[in-house]
Amino acid sequence: MRQVLLADPEIARIPVQECGEPLVDLREVQALRVDPRLADADGNYARLRLGVADRLVTAQALLPPGLRLLVVEGYRPMSLQRRYFEAHKDRLRAEHPGRDEAWFHRQASRYISPPDVAPHVAGAAVDLTMSTVDGVELDLGTAVDDTNTDTCHTDSPRVTREAREYRNALRAALEATGLVNYPSEWWHWSYGDRYWAYTTGAGTASYGPLDR
Repeated sequence: MRQVLLADPEIARIPVQECGEPLVDLREVQALRVDPRLADADGNYARLRLGVADRLVTAQALLPPGLRLLVVEGYRPMSLQRRYFEAHKDRLRAEHPGRDEAWFHRQASRYISPPDVAPHVAGAAVDLTMSTVDGVELDLGTAVDDTNTDTCHTDSPRVTREAREYRNALRAALEATGLVNYPSEWWHWSYGDRYWAYTTGAGTASYGPLDR
């Protein structure tokens, strides 16, 4: 079945009924662990909409004993999202000269959300993995944000049995709280955004971009 990409027109057509819910700082949520590898001076990386944060707390309680969520990145300002997206298109241009701009835009959206529909700019998406109780990051097959091979696809058969079990545990906990996964990135989950609305049939998104 064809994967619906964030660049597909049906995603952009979904209306947003912004609920005005605030961002919360996950570093102040005792139940969650936040990794500082993508930390920024303003602390945006550790912020998510309240409804998403609440669901992560619930998901944490649903994980098997000994496993902890490890949040890597949440809210991403629009300027940073644009920079990520254009940088990925530049890499594709270098690797695939001669393609047209529409091809680069669509291919880039397999791994980086087009800015206007990006869940991260709405505070609706989180990139995360898991760790032990002692804080040792677990191997889920690739590093977070490593899109160099299709091993990063959530259902990739090219991961170890242990990595597959970890991915399944992560998926079970997050899906139970209503979050949805972007299938080409095992670490990317969202709630309340346009992609979530499309995937669940909700019809409208609750969270739109927080800045332009």
